[in-house]
Amino acid sequence: MTQQNTTAVLTPDLARDEQMNAESNRLSASASVAQPASATPQAPSAKAAPQPKRVGRLSEAKRFKIFSGEANKPLAEEVCKIIGVPLGETRMQRFSDGEVYFQLLENVRGADVFVIQPTCFPVDQHVMELLIMIDALKRASASRITVVIPYYGYARQDRKDRPRVAISSKLVADLLTTAGAHRALLVDLHAAQIQGFFNIPVDHLFASPVLVGYFRELNLPDLTVVSPDAGGVERARFFAKKLDVPLAIVDKRRTDINVTEVMNVIGDVQGRTCLILDDIIDTAGTLVKTVDALLAKGAGKVYACASHPVLSGPAVERIANSRLHELVVSNTIPLRPEAQAIGKIKVLSIAGLLGRAIESIHMETSVSTLFN
Repeated sequence: MTQQNTTAVLTPDLARDEQMNAESNRLSASASVAQPASATPQAPSAKAAPQPKRVGRLSEAKRFKIFSGEANKPLAEEVCKIIGVPLGETRMQRFSDGEVYFQLLENVRGADVFVIQPTCFPVDQHVMELLIMIDALKRASASRITVVIPYYGYARQDRKDRPRVAISSKLVADLLTTAGAHRALLVDLHAAQIQGFFNIPVDHLFASPVLVGYFRELNLPDLTVVSPDAGGVERARFFAKKLDVPLAIVDKRRTDINVTEVMNVIGDVQGRTCLILDDIIDTAGTLVKTVDALLAKGAGKVYACASHPVLSGPAVERIANSRLHELVVSNTIPLRPEAQAIGKIKVLSIAGLLGRAIESIHMETSVSTLFN
């Protein structure tokens, strides 16, 4: 008796059950028979739609690499640890005459590459390293090269303040662009208009979230934020607003390169705790004279903070011998051993800030939200 004759007398429900049982038996039988090795595999009758793979890290979604020069490799390693990607492998050597030899030890073709290199002391050497690294990445067919410069050297030479002088800040920007950089990520420029020197997109970060957070935790009594010169008033005003404290200004007159003379203190600092805010501390001449001027006006205790601890020449000795209570800086520039040895300097890390900015640039999201 055939199945067709039987089906003709079944009710609709029984017919449906019978068909389902028959289909199940047929599939079970076909699965139990082994396919010969030479047999042509049959296409499945219904293929399930592929499920999207969950992306655990940025580099799995899109090729994403971070490299570092020799200027501040600990900062680059910390950034990589926060993001969750390994630091790219390179070889950096020097010939006996001082020439730089650089080689990438991994493939970067089509990759979104970030190069972390502050142009700190020795400035010219680190600038040249960065240019050579960019050129190597360009010739290795990197898809996009972003230079991450926590400290931008030559930033103070941003205008013609005297006859027949160079605007070196613009020159360095042109060199980076010509070498092959597609984008720049900078931290606390000496003058915000330096962004206009670049013909490529620039993201300007500020170390203030890290510094403000530290002083909020200290909760210093009767705090007043002090700008060491008129040029830093906007920066100090922003800082004072975040801490909700008063602002004072020190009027200074520069008599020569790296030589300053404090003239007057504008604002009430009598009996108050003062916080001097600057972007760069170089020879510390301005800092020490500002401390003395504030204490002479009756300030109780003086702190200072800066984004970039250049600390060249006699800076460390001046800070150690000054009446400054504490100097708080970021790690855009690695401290020299003699600076680490004195107990007045505290270093805060901006690796988290850089890491979040790099993630935002890579994922094409807003960087400005980091400061909201």
